Amino acid sequence: MKTLSDPVKSNPYIPMMAEIQSIEPLTKNEMLFRVRLPEPLNHRPGQFVMAGLPGIGECAISISSGPESGKTLEMVIRKVGNVTGVLHKLKKHDLIGIRGPFGSGFELNDFHLKNGNQETLIKDIVIIAGGLGLVPLRSLIIPIMEHKSDFGRVHLIIGSKTPREALFRQQIQQWKIHPDCSITELVDNTDFQDWDGDVGLVTEPIHKLNIIEKNTMVVLCGPPVMYKFVLMEIKMNFNIPDNHIFIDLERRMRCGLGKCGHCQINHVYCCKEGPVFRYSQLTDLSEALN
Repeated sequence: MKTLSDPVKSNPYIPMMAEIQSIEPLTKNEMLFRVRLPEPLNHRPGQFVMAGLPGIGECAISISSGPESGKTLEMVIRKVGNVTGVLHKLKKHDLIGIRGPFGSGFELNDFHLKNGNQETLIKDIVIIAGGLGLVPLRSLIIPIMEHKSDFGRVHLIIGSKTPREALFRQQIQQWKIHPDCSITELVDNTDFQDWDGDVGLVTEPIHKLNIIEKNTMVVLCGPPVMYKFVLMEIKMNFNIPDNHIFIDLERRMRCGLGKCGHCQINHVYCCKEGPVFRYSQLTDLSEALN
């Protein structure tokens, strides 16, 4: 007997239907969807899915759960259009279509303490997230925190426009208790709201980082305008190789399979070769960081 998910294994265009376990409002426009898949997604951190409903449409949504989440998938959906507007009206136990996972994602081995010769290194991981950039990077942070002994020092810089737009604050407090983990939370302005973090841009704490440059891995994700200034600050203060800097590009992906061309940057399809790139891959693609 065929199961509901059988067609997906041979046809990436056919979604599997997942049951919504919970929907948690995070902000005015963002909701955390936790869904139950018919089979494990087996994704890498940084990958994405196409989520939607038959007859309504679908959209690219970052995976926010860790790679060991089994049949549970977490994703944050921002209400920005017709499809996401309909998804926001769904309730617990409703079904939602999921295709994927798609994209390149991160390889956790790149961040491990030991190199190929099993020599233990002093390795720093710097993760800089602006706005919704924390959503896909959460899928990387979770396995690092769950297996902290396999990784070195972690430095998180997390920025939001205002306190009411800050995401996952309770979980961030839990991450702070891990050894060798420093976290700086910032907002552009408080907008007269209660806030116990810093006020400023994500570029401001960078020069204060205490890192071993040659063994440091940097990860960036946020609005495109952020990349230019963050990279400028990193290059001014540290000598970190370009292939040690990872950039998670959030592009308007429509199909996930490189067929529609919406996410194309010159000859590169962001949905297939990205959305995770090494900076060394983007130095000749200036459009990617604009």
